[in-house]
Amino acid sequence: MHSSNLKRKLGWLEATLFIGGLALLAVFFQVRASSELQRSGGVQAFLDAEISQVQLKHGKGVNGKDGQLAVVDLKAPDQALWSEQRVIDYEESLKTGKDLPLAVLTIEKLGIQVPVYDGTDEFNLNRGVGRIKGTAAIDGQGNLGIAGHRDGFFRALEDIKEGDVIELLTTQGIINYNVSSIEIVEPTDVSVLAATTSSTITLVTCYPFYYVGHAPKRYIVKAEAEHLLAIN
Repeated sequence: MHSSNLKRKLGWLEATLFIGGLALLAVFFQVRASSELQRSGGVQAFLDAEISQVQLKHGKGVNGKDGQLAVVDLKAPDQALWSEQRVIDYEESLKTGKDLPLAVLTIEKLGIQVPVYDGTDEFNLNRGVGRIKGTAAIDGQGNLGIAGHRDGFFRALEDIKEGDVIELLTTQGIINYNVSSIEIVEPTDVSVLAATTSSTITLVTCYPFYYVGHAPKRYIVKAEAEHLLAIN
């Protein structure tokens, strides 16, 4: 009799301890998940704050006059289609990138808004897009070449169409460009960056967009300047 009662009590105790252990595990994983959510949310909040405003670099305008510094509100980039490594490289670049961009390029239809830095080294292309050295100056006459990664900021270029508007915000104002042509060329074809007499912008990225490894072609978007809207 006593043995039966003892076994029954031990059974209840084991069940209670088992249920208690499950409850503790549930609390542990809930706290861990909450902490991870707070961490990732904190990282994103840091990134959002880091790029919420950008100040454009002081430069020469279309008339040779000094440009005025402008502070621009930027949205956090949509990284849904970015490669995993590109997201990592971008986040790392934000920790050390301090120099100012020359302009901000926006293609509203595609959800692209990206700072334009001077030069196309890997660091600049991780945190934005870059003016190709030797092409026209920002706000200048001629053919302005801008390069970006196909698995980062320029991923959405695959959906651009002729007639779409590209907006370039500089210290002189906003220049609107209308897309005039889209072509795919060999990497050695530098004629796409040849000087022009009119204000032209040429966007360059690798192609195909989802190619694994070093993409063999270049995707070229050309657009002609429409007009300059001065900053008040």
